[in-house]
Amino acid sequence: MVLAVYLLFSVSCFFTVHEHSDWATTAIPAAVKTMWYRFSRREDDYCMECATDGKKFTQIRICHMWEGAAKIKFGIYACSPEQSSFKAVFTDMRITECMWKAHDGQAPDME
Repeated sequence: MVLAVYLLFSVSCFFTVHEHSDWATTAIPAAVKTMWYRFSRREDDYCMECATDGKKFTQIRICHMWEGAAKIKFGIYACSPEQSSFKAVFTDMRITECMWKAHDGQAPDME
């Protein structure tokens, strides 16, 4: 938790491969009480995003996972880094077509 102009918390995601985990986080204002998450996959590349309105998603993490194009296991959980408690409710989980749009490329730099 960082105390600045706003009280912030972080939203985290982590990926575990061969018993090794790494984390990515993004700060959100403490006043945010509802969050949408989107986990997308293109072959063995993955993207984790979040949104406070369910429409405008912000990237938390993009990663490549070796052996990640096959069947995978994934899940969600909520925790607190302190000795505190809270209630977390996860709803409206869906498996859909990939919402992570392919990169169209970038126009070459003009010299």
